[in-house]
Amino acid sequence: MIAPTGPVRVGILVFDEVEVLDCCGPFEVFSVANRVHARNAGSALFEVSLLAATQEVVARGGLVLRAHATLDVDPEVDVLVVAGGVTDVVEQDTGVTGWIARTPTRLTASVCTGAFLLAQAGVLTDQRVTTHWEDQEALQERWPALRVESGRRWVRDGDVFTSGGISAGIDLSLHLVEVLAGRELALATAHQMEYRWHEDPA
Repeated sequence: MIAPTGPVRVGILVFDEVEVLDCCGPFEVFSVANRVHARNAGSALFEVSLLAATQEVVARGGLVLRAHATLDVDPEVDVLVVAGGVTDVVEQDTGVTGWIARTPTRLTASVCTGAFLLAQAGVLTDQRVTTHWEDQEALQERWPALRVESGRRWVRDGDVFTSGGISAGIDLSLHLVEVLAGRELALATAHQMEYRWHEDPA
């Protein structure tokens, strides 16, 4: 567990064609963890925000999301969660990948194909990683030095975490709560969400 000295700033990076649950699942986990924590502590543990290159993005299925902060203001984050989705266009946006590359974090995570953005930004180089089962072969082909693992809900290599697709981001986010604030809060958060936490055994 990493004992926080103040509210942990969690930034969730979103973009056009982001997968809805890839970003909203983690947002819900950290938001609920705040509520559960506040029952005893009376204060927020996490500051959770959506970050994007533009003020509004259109997620897959047409859901419009409004960012709390845009990347041009260089928002500071302690934990960066890069959501996945259709990443072809955003991978070529040097404003986004450049911001990922230069922004210091305590922990960095990706959900699903968010791993492609981390690799494009140079954050992923030769680590053990995972992504959506459908995209694992492509990730391995494009970045051969990565060690892409299948059958995993999430993988941790140092301070970098990657998860499988979509719902696996909820499992990873609960693990991040555990890393940052302890297992008791992670379990209580899953219980509050009425979610059966799929923990990765490896």
